[in-house]
Amino acid sequence: MMLVLDIALTHVRSRLRQTLVGIMGVATGVGFSVMMASLMEGSQNDFVKQLVDSLPHISVTDDRRVPPQQPAEDQYDAVAYHSLSVETQRRGIKNPFAIMAALEGWLPGTVAPSVQTKSIIRYAGRDLAIAVIGIDPRREKKVSQLATQMKIGTLDDLYKASNAIILGDGMAAKLGIRIGNNVTVTATGGQAIRAQVVGLFHAGIKSVDESQAYVLVKTAQILSAQTGLINELRIRANDAMSARELASLVEAQTGYRATSWQEAHEDLMAAFQIRNVIMLMVVGAILLVASFGTYNIISTITHEKTRDIAILKSLGFREETVRRIFVLEGMMIGIAGVLLGWVFGYLLCRGLGLVEFKSGFTDATRLPLLYAPQHYAIAGGVALFASMLAGYLPARKAASVHPVEIIRGAS
Repeated sequence: MMLVLDIALTHVRSRLRQTLVGIMGVATGVGFSVMMASLMEGSQNDFVKQLVDSLPHISVTDDRRVPPQQPAEDQYDAVAYHSLSVETQRRGIKNPFAIMAALEGWLPGTVAPSVQTKSIIRYAGRDLAIAVIGIDPRREKKVSQLATQMKIGTLDDLYKASNAIILGDGMAAKLGIRIGNNVTVTATGGQAIRAQVVGLFHAGIKSVDESQAYVLVKTAQILSAQTGLINELRIRANDAMSARELASLVEAQTGYRATSWQEAHEDLMAAFQIRNVIMLMVVGAILLVASFGTYNIISTITHEKTRDIAILKSLGFREETVRRIFVLEGMMIGIAGVLLGWVFGYLLCRGLGLVEFKSGFTDATRLPLLYAPQHYAIAGGVALFASMLAGYLPARKAASVHPVEIIRGAS
């Protein structure tokens, strides 16, 4: 084995310039593969994190995915109801606090009540359609990042004024509202209240910052003209990625529609899957191009060493041993290229991480990058496999040639 390794090293050193070109080709492919994987997965994770932090992981609303079974349907198979509705129907989740207590008994997470209502906010003669969310500040801190998103004031400031309201900073900037100003909030049902602005929040998502406002649960119930109304339960799971499975269990237990953040943004998740496929194709193409350089170098070495191959075979070297020599040469170039590529990829990521940019949609000032060992392992593994294959193909051809034909000058 040492003799085989020594011969392979001699071949690689004899064409040092070509060897270095091959190593740099592999290193470039690995480096850019690591950089692209880090950038694309990092940006995806950052977007999902912002999306998850701005919304509850699971939202239980007062509608049902499937209409409740009617007594006649239980008795007779031929009976079916469609578009069944009563003349007057009380909105909201029935016995919400009992449901919350039951969920908290087994759910790996926290639950908070809320009241959702669509309204119009008016200030200085200007109107804007908004979503008013009634919350319990003490519980809201456990189910969302709203408390950490407060730009001015705190959630507890909702208790300090009559009909206090917290606005998104985008909405406040659009209407010219400042802390302490009084605004008029009118619900779609016609109920209106005079509210005092006690805080501003910044979620980092433009659509949220310009269209959402928070009040106490009791204030939202006044706007909805229904005492005791709770029409949404906001759930934050300990593991955000398990929200879909938990939502199914919650829906089965409560009977109300439970929507996970994955279901609410199904189109985005599908787009991420397509994007990941594109990323893998691009990374694979980069590594494939790098492997062509290695193949070309090993092919050149093989062609130039045909007489050496004939001599080795005439001395008793088997075809398998000759193939092993050239496969080792390919692996040497591949290993050196992978090690340099890892360093190059890390430096690329560090350099990109220093780039600052401005965006009108988020607060991000630097590119989000994910430093993950699997990126290096995958890029390195593919590059080594390509290098081994690039060494094996010309080696197989060279090892199959009869030594007498080479010595006689037949090839």
